[in-house]
Amino acid sequence: MTRLSFSNRRVFFLALSLSLVLGLRSAHGDKSWTAPEEAKKLKNPVAATPESLAAAKAIYLDRCARCHGEQGKGDGPEAPMYSVKAPDFTDAHLMGDRTDGEIFWKISEGRRPMPSFRMQLTDEQRWQLVNLLRAFRAKPAPPSSHAPASKKSRSHNP
Repeated sequence: MTRLSFSNRRVFFLALSLSLVLGLRSAHGDKSWTAPEEAKKLKNPVAATPESLAAAKAIYLDRCARCHGEQGKGDGPEAPMYSVKAPDFTDAHLMGDRTDGEIFWKISEGRRPMPSFRMQLTDEQRWQLVNLLRAFRAKPAPPSSHAPASKKSRSHNP
């Protein structure tokens, strides 16, 4: 085996470095995390019963809350350690834009820093987690007793 000249070694290491950078970049793409269309179409076969939500809550507290926070707001104690911000599952707009299949796929596949749970949790457990994340969604505030009078009621007053 011949030794590479200094300039050939430089070219080799430059090419190697470039391929590593491009490989890491393509692994994370444009920072979007899009599930395949077939995954988005999956329907959740697990009902959101009190029992299944309790089971999911135990899994969530053990494996997810450190980053995603106990209430799903993305504010867990380890969240600041990562450059990728954990999502706020209480955000109705964010959660309304995601299908159950898409959430299931993301839990299953993972993406750094979040691990894949495909081999760590059963399908049923991952679907239970989907139901739990849906339950975190912010509930609308009850109507206030100090709400202003409606336009209709004001129109009767001259």
